[in-house]
Amino acid sequence: MSALVGYSVEGSVARLTLDSPENRNALSTALVDQLHQGLTDATTDGGVRAVVLGHTGGTFCAGADLAQASGGDPADIDVERARELTRLLRRILELPIPVIGAIDGHVRAGGLGLVGACDIAVAGQASTFALTEARIGVAPSIISLALLPKMTARAAGRYFLTGEKFGAAEAADIGLITVATDDVEATVAALGAEIGKASPQGLAASKALTTAPLLAAFDRDAEALTRQSAELFVSEEAREGMMAFLQKRPPNWAT
Repeated sequence: MSALVGYSVEGSVARLTLDSPENRNALSTALVDQLHQGLTDATTDGGVRAVVLGHTGGTFCAGADLAQASGGDPADIDVERARELTRLLRRILELPIPVIGAIDGHVRAGGLGLVGACDIAVAGQASTFALTEARIGVAPSIISLALLPKMTARAAGRYFLTGEKFGAAEAADIGLITVATDDVEATVAALGAEIGKASPQGLAASKALTTAPLLAAFDRDAEALTRQSAELFVSEEAREGMMAFLQKRPPNWAT
């Protein structure tokens, strides 16, 4: 299997780098599996105090791998496939080590779920974000668990529905990211250095305080939202929306 996620350790910081630029770091099964392995590697390294989740190429993450999702029999895109994303977001939230998102590019759809699950998210000023699910006949069902507690209600009501792009400054204003910066690497390095001063126990307990409400929502709603996501993805509207996206044409409902 080709390496889709890079792993390295620099001092007390483990770096996980999404490295599948040919499909804009889309969340294929292979990429998700390798992310899980990287998170496992970070937790078993006793010297790691923080994980930085970054990327190669101009896109941090484009969301679901639509080429994978639209191929073959719809029965192949079942609840188990949807659970891959649910498990990944929960894994980031449950990790006893803080996760810093280092975003210096574009984020779309399910990629925003990764941003929402990170404890701290840093984005470059040229980064853009968009929740484009409704445009292809689906919804940000699973990732809403990580996004709705962090985004303002008005912003969620707008961007969940319109699918329009917004920039890093707006993302910071509405709570999606922690800080918009002209220098992502320097800002991430400074945050990593501050986190490196903390003890493993202190970090784990402090992070757990901030993630407890999100994990409670996962316990309550994740299964229903995962099933909803799976059902939407195999619908006729979603099939048309995904094919239209891949063929670079408007879907049949577009006005």
